[in-house]
Order: sequence, then C-alpha cells, then structure tokens
Amino acid sequence: MYNKVNGVFFSATGTTKKVVTSLADELSKYLKTDTYFYDFTLPSNREKPLHFGNGDLVIVGLPVYAGRVPNVLLKFLNTIQSDGAKAVALVLYGNRNYDDALIELKDILNNNGFKVIAGGAFIGEHSFSKTLAKGRPDEKDLKKVRMFAKEIHAKISSENGQDVVVPGNEVYRPYYKPKNEKGEDVDFRKIKPKTNEECVDCKLCVSLCPMGSIDYNDVSKLNYICIKCGACIKSCPVSAKYYDDENYLRHKYELEIELTERKEPEIFL
Repeated sequence: MYNKVNGVFFSATGTTKKVVTSLADELSKYLKTDTYFYDFTLPSNREKPLHFGNGDLVIVGLPVYAGRVPNVLLKFLNTIQSDGAKAVALVLYGNRNYDDALIELKDILNNNGFKVIAGGAFIGEHSFSKTLAKGRPDEKDLKKVRMFAKEIHAKISSENGQDVVVPGNEVYRPYYKPKNEKGEDVDFRKIKPKTNEECVDCKLCVSLCPMGSIDYNDVSKLNYICIKCGACIKSCPVSAKYYDDENYLRHKYELEIELTERKEPEIFL
C-alpha cells in the first residue's frame, strides 16, 4: 500500500515535468492513490529539505546537463531524504546522450535512503535549440511513459522490490565538453544571454530563471550564473533573449545537423 505517488522534479522548460507528471498520474491510477508534485525549479523551492517515508513512491526527474546531473542541484538533491521509500529515477536529455546522469541520480537517491526500483532516460527538446528533438516528449514518448507505469506497477505488485540496475560508470565520466574548430575544449559556463531592443520589460524571464539570476530592474543584466537551460529564450514573447557567443552558436549548429536521428526512451526495471 502506498500513501501517495510523489513527483519531484527540476524542469526549466517543462519537458522533464511532462514526463514526471504523466508517469505519476498513470501510476496513481494503478495504485488507486493520490499524487503530489514538488517542482524545485525555482530557487525559492530549494530552500527547505524534503523527506519521504516508506509508504511513499517517489519519482525524481532531472534534465541531463553535459551528460551528468546538473552540479548546481547537488546540494539540494542531498537534502531529499527517505526512510526506505521506493523511488523511480528519471533523466531527460536533448537527443545527444545521457552518459552517466542516470546512474549518478540513482546513486544519490540510494545514498539518501531511497530504494530505487526503476529508472528511465527520456528525450526532450534540447535546451539550446528549437529544432533538435522539437516538440518532445511527444505522444510516442508518452505512450512509452504509460507502458513504463504499467511495468512499474507489475514489479510492485509482484513484491519484487530489488534495486534496479542502470547503465553507466561507477566512476562517472567528466562533464561533456564541446570543442571549438581547433578541436580544443570549450567552457560554456561564463556565456550569458543577451537582450535585444525588442524587449518589452514584461519580467517573464525574471520569474522563470531557475538560478534567480536575471535582474528585476534591468533584465539585460545577470547577477548570478547562467546554466543555459533555455527558459528565458524559449519563453520570451518577443524573442528578445539570445546568445551570440561564437563557440556556443557553432556547437548549437553542430548538434542540430549531427543529431537528427531520433533517439528513443530507455527504461530499466
């Protein structure tokens, strides 16, 4: 018996949220229980720790950044604790690769007292692009989500609570680094979005920034880091936000022309 199905996620552009909420809603039908969602995308929702008991089923979803769990979230993730709750680890990537992100998330949850019984890697529109994996997760992906829910329920019903095995390296690979035209590693961490004259100062970007970095009084100014999540660019109603860094644009172009083959979700039970 489960008290509730919990969906816990970080989702700057809504793609991870779509997978987590769809899976949680589907599982709640099978388990005949309520759902509860905790969106920790905004800084204000990462101020208090979370705790789950052994009567909870928890779906934790994150985007993949450079092949790993976003390092800016590690501090908060380690405050999500459990007394033996079962968990599903989900990562969402932009059609390149999820590398060691799924095994890293699973390890974090195991270390925090969860029993991870399932894992999944799904695809969403890339944070750098409006064309790479455009519109995903789509209906085909959500069909896979529904199948995943059915298989998780079957595992739970059979009382097979063993830990899931997911692919990846026990010693995680370094964060993926794009290369410039000379084949040298490029560091994107200091690249920031620019704001053009079309800006109407609606402050939407301020309210969406998951790092709380965009200055309220001057939206062209960043007071903290940019994690290249795409929230401000993709949501701007007048397309006023953009990147002009040469290496960033080169890498974006490479991704869009080299990764056109559709990747499919992978699930593990």
